[in-house]
Amino acid sequence: MKKTAFLFPGQGSQSVGMAKDLYDEYAGVRELFDMAGDQTKIHLDRLCFQGPMEELTRTVVLQPAVTLVNLALLHVLRKENITPSLCAGHSLGEYSALCAADVFSPQDTVRLVHKRGVLMDREAEKYKGTMCAVIGLSWDQVADVVSGFSQDGEGKAVTIANHNGETQIVISGDPDSVKKAGEKLKEQGGRVMPLKVSGAWHSPLIRGAVEEFGTVLDACPFQAPSVPVVFNVTADVENDSGKIRVLMLDQLCSPVKWYDSMIRMLDEGVETFVEVGPGNVLSGLLKRIVPEGFPGKIVPVNSMKSLELFFKDGI
Repeated sequence: MKKTAFLFPGQGSQSVGMAKDLYDEYAGVRELFDMAGDQTKIHLDRLCFQGPMEELTRTVVLQPAVTLVNLALLHVLRKENITPSLCAGHSLGEYSALCAADVFSPQDTVRLVHKRGVLMDREAEKYKGTMCAVIGLSWDQVADVVSGFSQDGEGKAVTIANHNGETQIVISGDPDSVKKAGEKLKEQGGRVMPLKVSGAWHSPLIRGAVEEFGTVLDACPFQAPSVPVVFNVTADVENDSGKIRVLMLDQLCSPVKWYDSMIRMLDEGVETFVEVGPGNVLSGLLKRIVPEGFPGKIVPVNSMKSLELFFKDGI
């Protein structure tokens, strides 16, 4: 069997109607939705299937909703005895990756991401923040600019939040500082695009969530991964459950090293990348990362139709 990686998306992949076809087809998916509704006290089935988008994209709803769809698709893949050699997840998606690697149960996965969303939303209300994508500049070029916007007593800061591609980077911070940093990055030849987000994710502006979320993580049982997981914070694997707990806490305010994580997977000899979740954002990023002439497959699995094609074609 070819070496296969499961990649799980996070915020930004959602759409109204996601997983409705899976819900109609599989009793196990309906059980997942029932469980998640009980855990969160949110009508996730209604919001995923009917929206409205404005409500679905609220952080406190979106984090468990996207995770639930990821887990629904994972459930179907497991029913067909399709398992990964490695896993990774983009930011929020890392929790789904850990569930796929049996570090968390589905119940604990939903509980953790719901609490994570509540705490992140709380901090975003305290410290207004925003994010921008920067295209065409390297990590070093962007880091040099944002280093000029250091944290101060008023919570003003800019930091790199995501390294999504070799020259595709996301910065995060308070709106005024992000705007000024964006202007400097444009002067250096970068293309800067504001993102529709409700907070400065992966930045010091949400560090107020760290202590309380640490308590939540401490109360959650962590198992050693059944398959290797490449982590956002380090772009490396980790097998020690105690160290994984620390990585997941650090992830809140640390950059997502997605580009380096994908390079690590390519170095590990992954031939088939399966994006397990709504949309195809990670597949799009990966197509710009793999070398020209990459002989393997990049497959977004996000619906019954895509699952059927995947099962027909094989890994």
